[in-house]
Amino acid sequence: MKIKDKPQAKQYVIYSRKSKFTGKGESIENQIELCRQYIAMHFGEDAAENALVYEDEGFSGGNLERPQFKKMMKDSQKIAFAAIVVYRLDRISRNIGDFAKLIEDLGDRHIDFISIREQFDTSSPMGRAMMYIASVFSQLERETIAERIRDNMHELSKTGRWLGGTTPTGYASESLSSVTVDGKVKKACKLKPIPEEIQLVKTIFEVFMETGSLSKTDQYLLEHRCVTKRGKQFTRFAIRGILTNPVYMIADETAYQYLKENNVDLFAERSEFDGEHGVMAYNRTLQRPGKANQIRPMEE
Repeated sequence: MKIKDKPQAKQYVIYSRKSKFTGKGESIENQIELCRQYIAMHFGEDAAENALVYEDEGFSGGNLERPQFKKMMKDSQKIAFAAIVVYRLDRISRNIGDFAKLIEDLGDRHIDFISIREQFDTSSPMGRAMMYIASVFSQLERETIAERIRDNMHELSKTGRWLGGTTPTGYASESLSSVTVDGKVKKACKLKPIPEEIQLVKTIFEVFMETGSLSKTDQYLLEHRCVTKRGKQFTRFAIRGILTNPVYMIADETAYQYLKENNVDLFAERSEFDGEHGVMAYNRTLQRPGKANQIRPMEE
């Protein structure tokens, strides 16, 4: 007598995301543990213990371009997923278009989507409807935050403030104090030139313009024993960082045209690009834990 194979149990999946590491609040670990507890309560201890976990840390919810999310969706084509469980709706996406496509795709393949914080479950029509409504507000929140950040960047650009961190080669951070109308002391930092370092920056530009090569520029600095602010040898990566840093630009007509052509959000008027001032860029790098800072597209 032939014994029939026991049908394979469907796999429960936990997905967690956090925009950046903070060490507190809704950490990746906390999200996973709460999702595991939910699965254990509703679908059994075995389902919770064997749940697949996918986690992205340091990624925005503005789109779905996240490595572990992509891997999860690829695995869902090969593994029979019962449901994807998240701590909160916006851990998947804050974009209503992306979210709607995802839910439709999962629904076509009979994979449920569960958000434990909002108590949404796509296995019911009401759950699906409420989830779409919540995703609209999630996108609204994301766009509101983005608008507030842009407004803040504009206000900062009025003052030309340095916001902290390692200063560019050629500059030091100088603390300035001012007294407001209500008598409070307001502190801010600005960049102050360091003459000998500024001369080194000029040399780097001159050598690169002459040779057109990062390697030859690197070789020149090595031969002349030129070192970084921290006393280390220059690398091609460091040289490229200097050559592409807007802080060394002169704010003139050429700079204005270049920035406008690349869709940079400028606060200053065209008349202020007078050849006497410089350029301060905000929101230039995307910082992720454990990885080198990534330069954002200029329009961001």
